[in-house]
Amino acid sequence: MSERCDSLCCDPQDLRQAMSIHTRKITDACRDKDCIEDLRVYLTAGSQNTLDCAAGARVRCADLVYAYIDVEPVAFDRNHYCVDVTFYYRILADAIVGAARPAPLTGLAVFSKRVVLCGEDSHTHVYTSDTRLGQPDGVTAYAANRPYAVVEVLDPMVLASKVKEVCDCNCDNALVQIPGCVKALYDEELVVSGEKRRLFVTLGQFSVIRLERDAQLVVPVLDCAVPSRECCDAGGSTEDPCEMFSRIPFPTGQFCPTGCSDACSPAPDACGYKTFSD
Repeated sequence: MSERCDSLCCDPQDLRQAMSIHTRKITDACRDKDCIEDLRVYLTAGSQNTLDCAAGARVRCADLVYAYIDVEPVAFDRNHYCVDVTFYYRILADAIVGAARPAPLTGLAVFSKRVVLCGEDSHTHVYTSDTRLGQPDGVTAYAANRPYAVVEVLDPMVLASKVKEVCDCNCDNALVQIPGCVKALYDEELVVSGEKRRLFVTLGQFSVIRLERDAQLVVPVLDCAVPSRECCDAGGSTEDPCEMFSRIPFPTGQFCPTGCSDACSPAPDACGYKTFSD
C-alpha cells in the first residue's frame, strides 16, 4: 500500500478494516454577503450625552461580540428548519466636538437575519448518559431531535455612518432585547430611548450558516493515528542552542530596503512588537 493515498481514489482491497464512528453530518449550508444599511447604534449614557452636543460623528470600527442562534422547524415542511441569527456588534466611534480632539463613543448595534435550510428528518428520540459531579453516574438526559446550527462569520467592515436627529430619522422605536452577557461588556447603561440624536452605521458582513445532524457512519481505516513527534521534557529542550540556531535560515529579506508604499507600515522590533521608525 502506498504511503499517501487519497480516500476518494484508494483501492478497496488496500483498506485494512472499516470502523463505525459517530459524528455530525452537514445536511445543508449557505453563505451570505450582507450589506446592513443604517443600523442603529445604542450608545452608552456618557457617549449619548457627548453625541447630543457634538457636530458629528464617524464610526471607527465594529467588533462582533455575540451571536444568538435559534432553530425551529418549518410548519409545512418537516425536512426544513428556520435558522434565526441575531448578531451583536460593539461599535467604536469618534464624535467631533468643536476644535478639540475627537471624543470616543461606545455603543451596541444589533442585526437579525433568517435562513431556511434542509435539516433532514428523523423520528428517533435522543437520550444520552453523562457523568455529573454531585449526582449519581449514568443520569439519562434527553435532547430534542433537531439539527445543530453552526454560524461562521467574520468581523464586519464599516462602510458608512451618519448622525440623525430623532425627529428626522423616521425610524421605529421598538425596544431591542440585549442579553446579560452583552450588557456586561459595557461600564454604563445603554440608551435605548429619550435621546436627541442617533448614530447609524452601515456594515458589510460575510457569513456561512449550516445545519448538522448526528449520524453513524462507516469509514475506512488506513492506519491508527499515532503521534510521530516526541514529547519535550518539562524543563525545556536540552539541545545545544548554537546547533539549533545554525538550522535557522538567514533572514535575507529583513536586510532588503522596503518600497515607498511600505514606508509607513510598522516593523516588528526584536521582541516581536510593532514599532514605527523615526
